[in-house]
Amino acid sequence: MQVQVGPLRLLVVQPTPFCNLDCDYCYLPSRDDRSRLPLEILDAALERVLESPFLDGGFTLLWHAGEPLTMPIAFYDAASERIRLALERHDLPPQTIVQSLQTNAVVIDDAWCDCFERNGIHMGVSMDGPAFLHDAHRRTRTGLPTHGAVMRGIAALQRRAIPFQVICVLTADALDQADALYDFFTGAGITDVGFNMEETEGENLRSTLERPDGERRYSAFLERFWQRMRAEPGRLRLREFDGITSLACGEARMESTDMNTPFAIVNVDAKGNFSSFDPELLAVATAEYGDFIFGNVLQGSLEAALSTEKFQRVCREIKAGVDLCRRDCAYFGLCGGGAGSNKYWEHGRFDCSVTEHCRYRIQLVADVVLSGMERELGLSA
Repeated sequence: MQVQVGPLRLLVVQPTPFCNLDCDYCYLPSRDDRSRLPLEILDAALERVLESPFLDGGFTLLWHAGEPLTMPIAFYDAASERIRLALERHDLPPQTIVQSLQTNAVVIDDAWCDCFERNGIHMGVSMDGPAFLHDAHRRTRTGLPTHGAVMRGIAALQRRAIPFQVICVLTADALDQADALYDFFTGAGITDVGFNMEETEGENLRSTLERPDGERRYSAFLERFWQRMRAEPGRLRLREFDGITSLACGEARMESTDMNTPFAIVNVDAKGNFSSFDPELLAVATAEYGDFIFGNVLQGSLEAALSTEKFQRVCREIKAGVDLCRRDCAYFGLCGGGAGSNKYWEHGRFDCSVTEHCRYRIQLVADVVLSGMERELGLSA
């Protein structure tokens, strides 16, 4: 089977599966597990990546898949030193690896900000907008709201001028709240936002977006958000709008994504198990495929996984799904064939095409953005 492999652009490392929140739409099955990543496994993961043929320039190391800040500050200081030493061993410049971290932000204070600054860690914050939306889904393990704590964490980042992007999960109850979300983000001085849809995935067996009127309401939501942003240019960036407009205004079209290109992403859990493709595949087990673990960084190279039966099957089926999207979908150039995890969780297989996720994440967004651009250019009938 001939397929493009790499180059590696993202190494997702799970410092712990544990999370201090109990968000009702979370896909992770092991967020009660308090296991911690030994630094020896981090060393091995770095070695496997840096020795691999998939390395071609720099990449991001993302701390994710659990709540990273339930680990102590000392862990990230020690991990950053291990990263520095690994790059020295391979005679690579420091900028080869950029650290990033996705957090719920509830414990961020000045000491954490010191850690982020001295280790050059880029920040992403998971939060769902104003309190009445956020606290409906993102609560502590004892059921307490978390919005106030998140805003204190964000305020600490802002005081220190540490850039961050907010990832906001949209559930059905958010779709009538475009103005409330826009006003909240701009009022809070949050300038960089991405919308994730509530997905049918892993432990979250049903999305609230699976309603007959979901697509209509989401399109109306996007239309209103587009209007508000165009009325105040430069005040807020939205990842979804930026992605479509950059492709629409440029010559390039997507032929694939990191999510469906083997070893463009490597995912390593706290025990050293590794996978590729979507990070969401690493932590789950299924009746059809078993798990999606392709090896362990303590036991062999990344390249050795290419010849295993499990990898070959998953890769072959993901490629068949991408080929089907390329053949049948008018939006293919805007998404490159989608994400295998969404295809699996929605259809029970990888070798298929349109998902609810791609309808919300790409197709409906594209319809709104392209219509808006045509109106502004005077091209509408």
